[in-house]
Amino acid sequence: LISILLAIYEPDLNWLRELLLSLNGQTYPNLELCVRDDGSKAESFDAASRLIGQIITAFPVSIERNERNLGSNETFARLTASGRGAYFAYCDQDDIWLSDKLTVLQQTLEREGAGLACSDVIPIDGQGNVLAESITVLRPRHIFRSGQGLAGSIANHNFVIGCTMLIRREIAQAALPFAEHMVHDHYLAFFCAREHKIAVADRPLIQYRQHSSNQTGVLAHIDTKEAYRERYVRPYCRRIEELQARFPGDIPAQTVNWAAAREANIDRKPHGARDLFAMRRFNRSAALFELVGVRLPDPLFRFAVRLIQSGKL
Repeated sequence: LISILLAIYEPDLNWLRELLLSLNGQTYPNLELCVRDDGSKAESFDAASRLIGQIITAFPVSIERNERNLGSNETFARLTASGRGAYFAYCDQDDIWLSDKLTVLQQTLEREGAGLACSDVIPIDGQGNVLAESITVLRPRHIFRSGQGLAGSIANHNFVIGCTMLIRREIAQAALPFAEHMVHDHYLAFFCAREHKIAVADRPLIQYRQHSSNQTGVLAHIDTKEAYRERYVRPYCRRIEELQARFPGDIPAQTVNWAAAREANIDRKPHGARDLFAMRRFNRSAALFELVGVRLPDPLFRFAVRLIQSGKL
């Protein structure tokens, strides 16, 4: 059994309809859909529930609702705690799955003896138009990796896209509670990679919708230096601190030092720029941007951010 774990919040019903149709058409023969609404307004919840009941006819469905808005991490944590399947497939409310997605991921996971399998995606816009044949076209620094011993690199940079992830239930449930300072898919990928293999399917398996409300993306919702500092640098540093505290020995010393140098630099401490420059080989692009970009005048900073978001820088 594969449990599809779907978190929804004030969903666009047209996008949700497309997602549900793609779930109902999956070729994998043994599925259940577990839906948890994160405190949507009553009319949105009722409309989504009706739509789910109308479209999902191929396998059982359960629908639960948070008593208040808890955020995506806690909503997925609750879904993880209650799932019954041998595997969990995490699902967002606005993508479109290729019909053989779960079949390919399950076969990849078992063939490779992995704890988690994932795939590339085909980015689409709000109207369903294809933007690229791979996420790596839009994000050149997004590099997929298969194998063991990947926890240290994943702690610093995640390549596992959560809505493509299939993970064994016992691993996902052992990871609870999720880390406070990481998105659920990033944390699950790190947790799994500590002791298990990560496998990547040989082709994209979903159409991945890109729109202004996406929670993740390259410098998503960044338009000021303060936003960059508070939404990117500080969360990264708190993430490394939390992982180091929870999993002593799994975070390389170089990563800890890199986080400290980034924070010292962004806070304009006397030694910050020196330390970051000394560690520039750890991540040349981030070091360059934070040494130079955050010292640019605001209009030039915003221009640099747009170039990075578009993949041109």
